[in-house]
Amino acid sequence: MSIPSRIGRYVVRRRIGAGGFATVWLAYDEQLDSPVAVKVLADNWTEDSHVRQRFLEEGRYLRRVESPHVVTVYDAGALDDGRPYLVMTYADQGTLADRLEIEGLTTRQALEVVRQVALGLQALHDRGILHRDVKPANVLFRTADRDIRAMVGDLGLGKALDMSSRLTMVAGTPSFVAPEQAQAEPLDARADQYSLGVLTYVLLAGRPPYTHADLTAAASPGPPPPLSTPERPVPAEAEAVVARALARDREDRFGSVAEYAAALAAAYGDEAGDPGQIAEPWLPLDPELTQPGVRPTASPAAAGGTTEPVPPPRRRRRGVAAALAVLALAAGAVAGLGLGLGLRDDEVEVTDDTGSLTARVPDDWDRAVAADGWVPPNVEERTYPALSVGTAAAWTDPASAAEGVFVGLFPGESLPSLLPQHAECDDHDDPVTESSGDPSTTVVHTGCPGGVTVERVVQVAANRLLWVQVRSADRGTANRVLDSVDTHGL
Repeated sequence: MSIPSRIGRYVVRRRIGAGGFATVWLAYDEQLDSPVAVKVLADNWTEDSHVRQRFLEEGRYLRRVESPHVVTVYDAGALDDGRPYLVMTYADQGTLADRLEIEGLTTRQALEVVRQVALGLQALHDRGILHRDVKPANVLFRTADRDIRAMVGDLGLGKALDMSSRLTMVAGTPSFVAPEQAQAEPLDARADQYSLGVLTYVLLAGRPPYTHADLTAAASPGPPPPLSTPERPVPAEAEAVVARALARDREDRFGSVAEYAAALAAAYGDEAGDPGQIAEPWLPLDPELTQPGVRPTASPAAAGGTTEPVPPPRRRRRGVAAALAVLALAAGAVAGLGLGLGLRDDEVEVTDDTGSLTARVPDDWDRAVAADGWVPPNVEERTYPALSVGTAAAWTDPASAAEGVFVGLFPGESLPSLLPQHAECDDHDDPVTESSGDPSTTVVHTGCPGGVTVERVVQVAANRLLWVQVRSADRGTANRVLDSVDTHGL
């Protein structure tokens, strides 16, 4: 995806992230001398009135709420092609998913995250808005007076509570949604409380209570495993509070997220600390992330009032893989050579010969490149766009310790049920299926000859699937490569 120089009156610096429905750019507000995040509807959804309406509703919902713990919408507009965009708070300290991917939180930090997220959710609920997708990726951090503030964001699935009581679309992240949400029942604020309970469990236990493969499994969960373990003990009083938030019957939960957060803090007593009085900052600041760049300088074409976007910093935050997937395909099916590069500090951007696929990879991965397509298994001699790049020509060999990524399109109307096995690896995580946005499934294999192997399949169009395989020495690099993969023209 090319970087626009401007979106409306905002100077674009770099892409922050992208999902199934939108791309988020870090931009600069010249009038207010401040960095902002600009969320733009993806071009493949321009003609979908339902998705467009959901996108605009997110801006309206966020604009109705005045809370330091909810992402603020400052402005809205439309590009020349008609796609709407929202100008929002720039979360300069990344997401909770990023933090958990790099390192865990202390108990005190975890309780402060829950307290602040609960404040944000309560502000939404007080204004009649239900979030419906509370999870680590939607908890954002930003600096405020040299401290860090947690905010809830991404209300792409948000609903007015009066509307949720009449009509509920089945949506959400399976391992975080309340049973009644998975069953498409009328919802109230206790659905968000359940998701916050799952988030609390993850923060305190270092693992989720459930790993539901889909919303069907989430509709009828069994009792969660004990929160407290010898390695990570949790007070019995606190475990009882979290268990109540995770009650299958919403009538057994707390009356509000504020009541739940207060009960959790009371269960921990002095260990929770005084609200807002944790040693400053309560999460460590990342000094590189707090520097979005110097002010834009005039380009040679300054007469037209344009400016040059500032390149990204060398250090990139580690994104969490949005979803994990598997497919019974052989990585060795790639053929041909070719490459398109866009040098960016310690990374390069690679693209296939048709311009349909791009990915950003470490700059030492471009030693063996194939970009002229592939013929997927069980497809009759038809070539589809594909891209393979690695540190050695034999990086796809199961016994090899080389690193690389394969990205390929192939025909299909649903995610495959047949999963590949990696006998060369010692273990693998449970498959994770993402149903919101572009449906996808991913599996992370560990203890492999080169480190980790990740398989992902994404439904990128009604009749097209995208397969991604990454082999990397570490999970952080694999996640960054996974998050950078993009398709064009679909």
